[in-house]
Amino acid sequence: MKIHQISLFLENKPGHLNAICRTLAQNDINIVTLSLADTQQFGIVRLIVEEWEKARDALEKSGYVVNVREVVAATVADRPGGMAELLDSIDKSGVNIEYMYAFTSKHGSEAVLVFRFDEPDRAIEALKASGRNVLDAPSLFAK
Repeated sequence: MKIHQISLFLENKPGHLNAICRTLAQNDINIVTLSLADTQQFGIVRLIVEEWEKARDALEKSGYVVNVREVVAATVADRPGGMAELLDSIDKSGVNIEYMYAFTSKHGSEAVLVFRFDEPDRAIEALKASGRNVLDAPSLFAK
């Protein structure tokens, strides 16, 4: 139930994010969602792509240092209070959320969130026990 996320550092300068996106485009890899967190000099780009191994290889061949992390994608009711209810189930488990970001598309009528947990297996158990839909890669990338 975990999916693979590609993370890489990039210098916080014009054109650097585009270079990553261009590399993926030239290798026919679609970015499903991404997160960009920056500091004054560097940023961290986190990407979810369907063909993560192909993306990793293409980016490394272009000179990037790529980290692959396992993350959890879960659905959340797209209404007021939906996020609070999901977070209640995580809080009860004692698992820490290291970071999270939202998907750009929905899964049915629900929004999709990507989480990096300190204990992903415990988090998955807690989410499932509370009736949350934890998505595997085929479900996430289904068209």
